[in-house]
Amino acid sequence: MGAKLNITLVLMLLTAILAVDAKIENDWEDAHATNYGGMDGRETMQGACGYGNLTEQGYGLETSALSTALFNDGLTCGACYQIMCKDSKWCLNGTQSIHVTATNFCPPNYTKPNENWCNPPLKHFDLTQPMFRKIAVYEAGIVPVAYRRVNCVKQGGITFEFKGNPNWIVVLVYNVGGVGDVKDVKVKSSNTTSWLQMRRNWGQNWDTNATLVGQSLSFQVTTSDGKMVQADDVAPATWKFNQTYVCKRQFN
Repeated sequence: MGAKLNITLVLMLLTAILAVDAKIENDWEDAHATNYGGMDGRETMQGACGYGNLTEQGYGLETSALSTALFNDGLTCGACYQIMCKDSKWCLNGTQSIHVTATNFCPPNYTKPNENWCNPPLKHFDLTQPMFRKIAVYEAGIVPVAYRRVNCVKQGGITFEFKGNPNWIVVLVYNVGGVGDVKDVKVKSSNTTSWLQMRRNWGQNWDTNATLVGQSLSFQVTTSDGKMVQADDVAPATWKFNQTYVCKRQFN
């Protein structure tokens, strides 16, 4: 009786493991990857998501530009991906995968419909050269890959960078954990009781015409999975433009 019970438990365990493996395998999708810029990554700084100096902001060279099909008009900025090279002689032996954050846009070129991998509906990652070299031989130029969305692991809290002028305030939201891509931002000042809706200007820059100078500011940041983090009084009343303010909280 004991032996039969042990066999049954083993079979149940194996079934559960296979089910988990199958789910993970089904999460992967097919795409292609190229690279741009040199090994120092200078050409990959700035970009269509508005993050600016990626090294100073903690993203480093672990980034990618996305094709139209993945970029989603900038709504995917900040999302994190796991990518692995597959089914090519150019894939590096023993390579597992890389993790990158979406920070830029790979524009389509409709004058070359058969030569531009960033044309819709193709799903494509234009990686930094150092990241490309981790999964494939540089001379390959382009390789097939498998990819999936993963949670972003960030050090420290959500960061807010203030730009604009007293009549038009722009806030760049970055270093966002969890799913990474922000879909909504609201702001509340020490002089108001209600939350004000901010507009997504471009990438992850959010703006408002509200008069907020000289007031401490709180933010509600909501990511694409519906989770929200509230940063209370993250910017003091003495906040200034071209300064950054870090929330003590982070998405899990």
